[in-house]
Parts: sequence; C-alpha cells; structure tokens
Amino acid sequence: AGPRGTQLRIKHGERLHDNGRIDLSNIDVYYRGDNETDPFQTDVLFLSGEGEDEFMARFNYKGFRYVEVTTDRPLELGEENLVAYFMHSDVSPVGSIKSSNELLNRIWWATNNAYLSNLMGYPTDCPQREKNGWTGDGHFAIETALYNFDGITVYEKWLGDHRDEQQPNGVLPDIIPTGGWGYGTHNGLDWTSTIAIIPWYVYLFYGDDTILRENYDHIKRYVDHVDRMSPDHLTSWGRGDWVPVKSRSNLELTSSVYFHVDAKILADAALLFRKMEDHRYYSRLAENIKNAINHKYLDRETAIYASGTQTELSVPLQWKVVPDDMISKVAGSLAKKVEENDFHLDVGVLGAKAILNALSENGYPEVAFKVAVQDSYPSWGWWIVNGATTLLENWDLDAERDISDNHMMFGEIGAWFFKGLGGIFPDPEQPGFKHIILRPHFMKDLDEFEAIFDSRYGTISSKWKCEGDQVNYSVRVPPNSSATLYLPDGMEGDRTVKLEAGEHRLSLRLADR
Repeated sequence: AGPRGTQLRIKHGERLHDNGRIDLSNIDVYYRGDNETDPFQTDVLFLSGEGEDEFMARFNYKGFRYVEVTTDRPLELGEENLVAYFMHSDVSPVGSIKSSNELLNRIWWATNNAYLSNLMGYPTDCPQREKNGWTGDGHFAIETALYNFDGITVYEKWLGDHRDEQQPNGVLPDIIPTGGWGYGTHNGLDWTSTIAIIPWYVYLFYGDDTILRENYDHIKRYVDHVDRMSPDHLTSWGRGDWVPVKSRSNLELTSSVYFHVDAKILADAALLFRKMEDHRYYSRLAENIKNAINHKYLDRETAIYASGTQTELSVPLQWKVVPDDMISKVAGSLAKKVEENDFHLDVGVLGAKAILNALSENGYPEVAFKVAVQDSYPSWGWWIVNGATTLLENWDLDAERDISDNHMMFGEIGAWFFKGLGGIFPDPEQPGFKHIILRPHFMKDLDEFEAIFDSRYGTISSKWKCEGDQVNYSVRVPPNSSATLYLPDGMEGDRTVKLEAGEHRLSLRLADR
C-alpha cells in the first residue's frame, strides 16, 4: 500500500554488484528494448492508493536469484511483501538419487533445478536472456530429463514443433520454435539431431513408439539431406563442442559422429516398423559413416582420434563408433588424458554429454567418478562450492561471454548418476524397462548410493553400501518386469545374474579392495 501513482520497479537478476544492487550484465547482452520505458526483466507497477495492491506478472516469466525493488517515493516494504513462484511445465518427478557424498547430491539437485527452470512448454536454453528452444541443449539433456521427470507430453509437443519447422529439404533450425532465425550455416547435426535422438530415447524409456513413428519420415528427410551433401560420408555441418574449457575439437569428427547416430537410429526404427528396404539402406549408410570416421580420424597406433582431446576421444566412445578391437585402447587413452588433467574436465557441451559415459561404460568408472565429484575448476562441483543452485553456461566463473547462471546444456551428469553409479539402463530389445539392464559400479570413495526410478511398470531401485571389501547390494524389480545384473570387474563370483520381479539383496565381495 502507498500513495496513488507511486511507481515500483521490480527487477529480477542472477548476480549482484559489490554494492548489493542487481547486476544484469550477464543476461541482458541481447536486449534491444528501451531500458527506461521497458526495462529488461523488470516489472513496473503503479499503486492505486486504494489500500493494498496485489500484483503478479501473468504474461511473462523471469529467471532470477535476486529481486530488487525501487520506488520513486519512500515506501515501507519487507520480505513478507514479496513471494516468488518456481514456475515450469507440469512434469511429475520419477527419479531420485541419494548418496553419502553431499557434493554429488547437490550436483543432482542443481541439475534438476536447471532442467525445470528451462522447461516452459518446451526445453529452453536459459530462463532469462533468450528463453529459446535450442535443439542441442534439448538432446544433450534428454536422458537426465527422462530419468528424473515424466516429460513425454512435453517432448511429443516439441517434436511436433520440429515437424512444423522442418523445411522440405529436411533442414531444421537450431532453435525450435522459431520466428525464422536458425536456418543459417551452423544448424547442423550436433544440434538438430533432436529430430532422431529424442524420439529414440522416449521410445526406450516408455516403450511407446508413437513419437518415433510420427517422426520417422522427418528423420529420414533429415538424414537424406545430410547424405546428399556428404558424398564421402563425413560432414562439418554443426556448431562443434560449444563453450569448451580450453581445447578445441575437430568439427568434422563430432558432426560426423552425430550423422552416424542419426543414421543408426533411422535404421533401427525402420526395423521396428518392418520397413526392411529402409533398414538395409540406412544400416549400410551408418556403417559407411562409421568406417569413414575411423579411416580418417582414428590412429590405430596411438589409439587416439584427431588430436586426442577429451571430447575427440569420448564422443566416438559414447556413441559406439570405435571399432570393437580398439575400444579398450581408446578408452585407455581417454582415461590417461583425464588423469593428465588431474581428473578435471577439458570439454564443451559435446564432451560433457559423452565423457562420463565413455569412461564408466568402457572400463574406467573410478576415473569417471573422480571427474564427476571434483570441486575445483573446471568441474560441475566448482559451480556448487561457489554457491550455484543451478548449472551454469560456462565452466569459468570469470568468463566475459556465455555467462548465464541457469543453463541446461552441461546437464548429462544428472543422468549419469542413474547409469554410471546405479547402473539402471533400458533394454532396446524390451523397451520401457520391460527388461532392465543393471550395470552398477561400486566406488572406492563412495560408501553408500541409491538410485530410484519409477518406470511404466513400477519402481526400480538400485542401492548399495560398501564396508571394506563387502558390498551389500539391494535391487527392486517392478511387477511384470525382469532384469539382468552385470556386476563390474573386480567382483568375486558370478558376474551375470538374472533377476525376476521383486526385492533382491545380494552380499558381494570386491576382489581388489
């Protein structure tokens, strides 16, 4: 309440100046409005003078940690006069993580905060500066999304937007929906592979092929376009390993890997839908792309791809481009590279998507864990120990561009906890977790861990507690499902265990602890 005509400006931001006032400089870089009459992330309110006024913005939303209220005349305000609402699309939580490492727990919590902050009808890059449906950000985080939230309807809608925005030649913009921007020169495979990757993962997690079937012809149109412009089966169409720590990775290598991913998904979808001619054609194409990548970029003597950056090694491993006889050697090269960097990241968005999976799924889970729980620069944990409650756009807290404090593009770690530690995977042969693949890893420096996931069939849990060389492992397999447990290296006894629906408790012994 206050005198009639009193003006209040309610400014929202992520950072503060040294004097305690809000600093918008990290997020207003693209704003072209009039900062006096239409200020960025600011609501302007005039009091009625007729008792208490109540105001809530109903036609926009803002991304912020801090709110600053200024008035053009003295007015008494307290914390009780302001209420903040955490707004996002209505998606029910389906996954949770709990461990004896508080930093790990906080990273998972901050990752989910970033995801929900960037889910407003469709996945966005940031909730303040752009609010755009950047396609890369969407598919980098798709597994984190599906392990943690029931978001199928959001992705069904967003893939409908993809179909609307796709040009007749197959090209997609790298922000969807768009008012026309994004059909430029860099809207390539590492970003716009959403058209294939997201339908495939929704199918794996839900066992529902509707979204894959609806987009089949559009995936085919997209892959055919890239195929036509890539006679040697290699392509440099894309943005590359965006916002790396320091090392730059080969654009043709990473974009060509995503070309292979899309062709392989298309071939598998064709088999699912009994389109056998398509299956044979796109299987050959995927194999040709894989062979072209390995012929040009894999040095079989040194077991490195291209110049051997963390991204250049992890992306082919994550997406299964590495020849079978070279997987252990390339994984060893990646582990060595990470160790040389003192178990810190040297990746951008493509490497962040791949590196933890590439390590943990190819013999180096302990190395992946050391990277995941680092608390010094550059790492996810570095953000957390410096007060972050969401994920950031840049590893470097002192960077001068790409510095939103609420971004989802580095969010794969939120899925890796379920996979690399809990070991919960869908089985492509029986999707929707009808059959569950369990590949847990028991960490030397993590005493307790639990992953819970509510599948279509019911709750799956993977829980372990380490005491010396003893591991007490508990598994819940939901009704009408089954599981195969693959125990990690270094375990005594049978390494493969078949599990039916129900609760299972196993006492295991680590041979090498």
